[in-house]
Parts: sequence; C-alpha cells; structure tokens
Amino acid sequence: MSHGSLTRSAAIASIATAVFLVVIKVWATLQTGSTAMLGSLADTTLDLVASIATLIGVWVASMPADEDHRFGHGKAEALAAILQVMLITLSAGGIAWRAVTHLIEGGETAAAEEGIIVSLVAIAATIALLLWQRHVISKTQSIAIKTDHLHYQSDLFLNLAVIAALVLDQYLGFAQADPLFGLGIAAWLAWGAWRGASEALDHLMDKEWPLERREEFLAVLARHPDIRGVHDLRTRTSGMHDFVQFHMAVDPHLTVAQAHDLMDQVEERLAGEFPGVEVLIHPDPDGLINEEGVAAEELLPERGE
Repeated sequence: MSHGSLTRSAAIASIATAVFLVVIKVWATLQTGSTAMLGSLADTTLDLVASIATLIGVWVASMPADEDHRFGHGKAEALAAILQVMLITLSAGGIAWRAVTHLIEGGETAAAEEGIIVSLVAIAATIALLLWQRHVISKTQSIAIKTDHLHYQSDLFLNLAVIAALVLDQYLGFAQADPLFGLGIAAWLAWGAWRGASEALDHLMDKEWPLERREEFLAVLARHPDIRGVHDLRTRTSGMHDFVQFHMAVDPHLTVAQAHDLMDQVEERLAGEFPGVEVLIHPDPDGLINEEGVAAEELLPERGE
C-alpha cells in the first residue's frame, strides 16, 4: 500500500470513529449533564471536523508534483495540522468557560452509569484507531496523521477523566470534581495544541532536519572516497517528502561526464540509506567556495583539518 493510500485510510478511519463517538457522547451528555462529558463531546466533535480536514490535507499532499507545484503538495498536511490546532484551542477555551461556570453555579451531574459505560466504549474505539494510526505513522511520518493521533491520544485521558469525575461526584460526594476535571481537560488540550502547532510550523517554515539526522546524512557522504568536501547543506521536510541540497567538492580535473557519473553514484548511495529523499547536488572543483558565512563551512571534519 502506498504512502498516500495509508494516510487516506487512517484519515477515513478517524472520521468513522469520530462519527460513532459523537453519537454516543451526545446521548451520554443529555443523560448525565456532566461538564466533563460535555467537554469530551466538544473535543470529539472538533476531532470530527479536524479529521475531515486531515483527509483533505493528506489527499492533496499525496498528489504528484505539477507545473505550479514543482516540489509537490506536501505542505497541505501542515496546513491541515494548523487547522486542527486552531480547533483544539477553541475547544479548550469553550470547555474551560463551561467548567468555570459550572463551578460558580454549583451544578450537579446525574446518571453516572450511562456516562461511564459510554466512556468505556469510547476508550475501546479510540485504542483501535490509535493502533492503526501508529502503524501508518511508522510507515509515512505524516504530520497530519501525527496531529490527528495526538487528538485521539488526548481522548483516552479525556474519557478516563470523565469516568473519574462521575465516580467522584456521584458515588463519593465530591460535587466539584466534574468542573475541576473539565478544567484539567481544557489545560491538556491547550498543551496538545501548542505541541501540534510547533511541528506544523516547522514544516511550513522549512526547518532543518534534526542534528542527528543531518550527521547521519553527512556520514554517508564521508564514506565516499571521491568526495573531497561538503558545504552549504540544506534540508527540509514537506509532508511525507524530504528534500536535501548541498555543494560537493570534487577533483577539479574531472570532466563534466565524470562529475555527472560521480553525482549519480552519490545519489544512488543516499537513496539506499535515505529512501524517498529528493537530493540536489551542486559540484564544485575542490578548493572553490563562493559562499560566505555558515554556507561556506566545511561539513566533513576530516576534509577540513
């Protein structure tokens, strides 16, 4: 199954799960009057909207490059993730407001059994979805599915919080448990939104690969005997696609054809170690560096000594 098919399957599974959860949580909220359950319902409703956005995002991101988008459409995933973050933030604010109001008014919950049963069913459905999403993420590293996965990870805690709030309120007489757990849920969602926004913005802003991965990439280049130096290495990630470009110092006496063959060898070796990464190499005669500052720094230590 292709990366695009995997991400679409995860998004469709997410939508189906969200629809099911919304239906049962609407019923449970009406039965219990619980702020924590209402918060869980609001989060799941926004999860449904976000999952639809995710499906659109991964569908667009899987489209091949065209004349107007020569680097592909991968950033559609980051845009979908940003929309999800906005929805999570709105959800957190609404839940917090409802919880504070509930604290002031001293509202009570009812029918704890129904709320607990619905929360247990929701936990089972969420675990099944998370397992499939984790498989898809391991295969594709999709930022949109990662953010969606974050939603449903939080749903596990939301549903456990609902159960705890109802038990404390109805069976142990702690009337303030429900709105307090609602505030906790809002704080958890806000923290998740912050984390999701950070990674999505990294993709949109073309942040460099993590240092460890860059070093692994340079280590592959360092093992090639005909590469005399590397500088101006630039890396970025766009959805499921990775892009790398760098300047490579070679023997200045090579013909154009020989330099081309060398670049083909390097690209083949990199493809074996970093499959799917699009590589652009600029050959320079050894000793010639026209760049300045960071771009001019030699990145292969043994070549720079």
